Amino acid sequence: MTTTDRNMMGKITFYEEKNFQGRSYECMSDSSDMSSHMSRCQSCRVESGCFMLYEKNNYMGQQFFMRRGEYNDMHRMQSMGMMFDNIRSCRMIPFHRGQFRMKIYEKENFGGQSNEMMDDCDNIQDRYRMSDCQSCNVMDGHWLMYEQPQYRGRMMYMRPGEYRSYRDMGMSGQRFMSMRRITDMC
Repeated sequence: MTTTDRNMMGKITFYEEKNFQGRSYECMSDSSDMSSHMSRCQSCRVESGCFMLYEKNNYMGQQFFMRRGEYNDMHRMQSMGMMFDNIRSCRMIPFHRGQFRMKIYEKENFGGQSNEMMDDCDNIQDRYRMSDCQSCNVMDGHWLMYEQPQYRGRMMYMRPGEYRSYRDMGMSGQRFMSMRRITDMC
């Protein structure tokens, strides 16, 4: 493994207690069910890379983006927008080189008005005159979508692929109003 490959990998360590105490679980890739490794997560340390944390198994439910840093009290993360206190799965976000492209649709199943994006958008209502985004096709890059303008509220990680309905991802009734590219290596 080269130094470049090592720099592209991620590493996150979860702890059952605050301040990095108690039983721990080290993760360097996706983990669809963390419950066999630990009963709860009260703190974590992201040593490298970026990760999405999920409130439910199999990458479902509410999500939260984590970049390199130390998080000694997960309950304090609510002030940063984390809206759940149970972490049940996590996904490593690979670093993307190259262009970013995503086509967003106003309705499910790629219906209604559509627009292709190549950069961040802090408000789809202002930029595209779209009242909602209920499906998308991510062609290049990795994106974060937010329920409110200005990159606020609940978020969802989107990697290349077609997303006909966000309900299939455990995000029932979710609408997204702003989108941001994940451009850093964290």
